[in-house]
Amino acid sequence: MPRIQRLYLFGILLLAASCRTSKPAPSAATAEPRAEREFRAAWVATVANINWPSKPGLPVDSQKLEAVTLLDFLKTHHFNAVVFQVRPQADALYQSSLEPWSYYLTGQQGKAPDPYYDPLQFWTEEAHRRGLELHVWLNPYRVHHPSGGPVTDSSLARRRPELVLPLKSPGYHWFDPALEGTKQHSTNVVLDIVRRYDIDGVHFDDYFYPYKEYNKGEDFPDSVSYAAYVAGGGKLSRGDWRREAVNSFIANLYTEIKKEKKTVKFGLSPFGIYRPGQPETACCFDQYDVLYADAKLWLNKGWIDYFAPQLYWPITRPQQSFPVLLGWWQRENTKGRHLWPGISVGSDTSARNVTEVMNQIMVSRGMLPDSKGVIHWSIGQVFKSPNMANALLAGPYKRPALVPASPWLDAKAPAAPELRATVQGDSLRAEWTHREAGDVFRWVLYTQYGNSWSYRILDAQERTTMVPSTITVNKAGQRLARIALSAVDRSGNESARSEQALNP
Repeated sequence: MPRIQRLYLFGILLLAASCRTSKPAPSAATAEPRAEREFRAAWVATVANINWPSKPGLPVDSQKLEAVTLLDFLKTHHFNAVVFQVRPQADALYQSSLEPWSYYLTGQQGKAPDPYYDPLQFWTEEAHRRGLELHVWLNPYRVHHPSGGPVTDSSLARRRPELVLPLKSPGYHWFDPALEGTKQHSTNVVLDIVRRYDIDGVHFDDYFYPYKEYNKGEDFPDSVSYAAYVAGGGKLSRGDWRREAVNSFIANLYTEIKKEKKTVKFGLSPFGIYRPGQPETACCFDQYDVLYADAKLWLNKGWIDYFAPQLYWPITRPQQSFPVLLGWWQRENTKGRHLWPGISVGSDTSARNVTEVMNQIMVSRGMLPDSKGVIHWSIGQVFKSPNMANALLAGPYKRPALVPASPWLDAKAPAAPELRATVQGDSLRAEWTHREAGDVFRWVLYTQYGNSWSYRILDAQERTTMVPSTITVNKAGQRLARIALSAVDRSGNESARSEQALNP
């Protein structure tokens, strides 16, 4: 990294540290060991087969193999969540009575996998086996994408034409967000998934009203619905009317999700810049006036549980600086929700880009110490880049981490597990039970050698593990002095620890 960039990064980290109240750190002898907390996620895009499956109509066995390969990669590289796109274009990568099977899955819209399986069920179960949260990612308004094959009779463009508008760029069809039928249908799609699948989160990205290039630069063609609104006595300008359509949908959906399953998180990942001039140096896109997304309002109102603005720019770019934009969104986070930025530096695997990603993670940690985390766009940029993957595992993701808790959803910790340890040769066999095992998502095993504590995060299905009685630290042997085990629930709450001291 050039010297000027190192100095710039150092200054940002100092600024981040000075912006929060410092607390004296406990001494090493008295510090209670704690597992790290950080949201480490990656998007898995299915639109245009960007990440999975690798092509439409891939055989089912190959689809499953590709899926578990990606999930294994996330686990071994100490990620703890996956954001999986299940509705790329008003279709479904799961069994649905509301929308057709996805073209990206089988190569024919409306055709089920053969032999049959439910990909979302498969992804959810396999993610949870590896201690990963599974967040379903949906596009609320996109009906058809140019890469999505022909529009068939099973498409919502034909089944619900009263809700759908064709755009001028070939292959694009869009729901009219202002119509009550659109709001109800998209809400029903989300709630159907929440009810039937054991997911951890619901996630939208930046596609609200479409980008103008999807309509060849022209305005969204909703003159008929706006005229009907005005004829009915509506007073809002067209822009405000569009924003209110999205706002009301987001606010209501948040409430409805919580009615079904309170602890299912709702996350949004809007375009990274709210409006030019907010912050002062920001330009050159206005999502408020182009996408009709009042993303600041959603954050201010707390209509989300986590907010992941797409900050896909480097630290040192003056008008789209990663830390400057992150700091602006941080100041708008008046309800104290999770702020986990989306990061991306493109597919370049150079040392410069690897360094940029490491720096952005460290900057976000310094600026957001109470709920650290980022989402990587996309999994392919890490999975296909050994340089990036190795740098993450050797650096910021060297130790596994728990997902930060969401106390506004659930602040009740599970009961402590019951731990029993027995000597077996040169090791200790730790076994445990829990009276409410269904409430446990992960275990944390803490071990003390000499005066030093360390930890391992174990998956929910594990009930035993071996612990060496002696390890070598700085060429000296250190005996195991104490072990402790805690239980962590789906909301990230950690129980009290069951501890066992050992004879010296």
